[in-house]
Amino acid sequence: MALVFAVMSSLCFGIAMIVSRVGLRFIDARAGAATSIPTATVLFLLASPFAFDTSGFTWRAAFIFAAIGVFFPAVVTMIIFRSNELLGPTTTSSISGTAPLFALIAAGLLLGEKIPPQAALSAIGVVIGVVLLTWKPRAQRADFDIWSLSWPIAGAVVRGVAQAVIKAALMVWPHAFSATVIGYVMSSATVIGMDRLRPGGKPKVNLKGVTWFMMVGVLNGSAVLLMYLALNLAPVWQVAPIFASYPLITALIGALVLHDEKLSLRTGAGACITVAAVVYLFIAPVL
Repeated sequence: MALVFAVMSSLCFGIAMIVSRVGLRFIDARAGAATSIPTATVLFLLASPFAFDTSGFTWRAAFIFAAIGVFFPAVVTMIIFRSNELLGPTTTSSISGTAPLFALIAAGLLLGEKIPPQAALSAIGVVIGVVLLTWKPRAQRADFDIWSLSWPIAGAVVRGVAQAVIKAALMVWPHAFSATVIGYVMSSATVIGMDRLRPGGKPKVNLKGVTWFMMVGVLNGSAVLLMYLALNLAPVWQVAPIFASYPLITALIGALVLHDEKLSLRTGAGACITVAAVVYLFIAPVL
């Protein structure tokens, strides 16, 4: 069941990326984040009287959930925006695809998980596939300095380490919904604060953009909840590569629906490698 949750999480992340592309036609990314994350938070809070677990509450786990919420998805989103500004989306997406490698390293160091060879191979395969799917040589910016690469690398590290830390907290308080609610409340406070502190004042509200990013919030919120459900049931090494495969969904839907990506030998190879890596993770443990 954990692998099913992981695949569903990746699917939601991938569709959210497509919906956000439409929303960015009407409002900027920072305003979009200040809309999407609070939207998911409100929905989680409305469901809390029926789904929040108070019987297993511990301050230790709650503090970890809250601390992670500041960084993921809030700060990671802002890091990606800054990286896009400095490097462009091609380099940002390609480097961000290394997150499962950091997740496996963090799981080994923080949780003592023994990373089997098939997990490492699957993670490497997903990284290679994502790079092929997202890399566009003619689209990369030529005016960046090497230090700018620290932004997408930092985002990948935070995204990967967050999975291991959340897993550690779920071992103390094993309730994915509660973890998601606490994290999203902190993420909302973070993105709203950053949006209000932006230079030049707040941009004019566009109802179409707000509507699209509210849908992004529902999709990303669902993706994070499904991610936590998967982490609650399985070790990090078993699900982290699957979470990182969402660019495959984004690329395929972008080509078929938005027609903003032409399928080529490169993207076809990337799709095949990504799928093969995820399938290998499914079947390898029973071989």
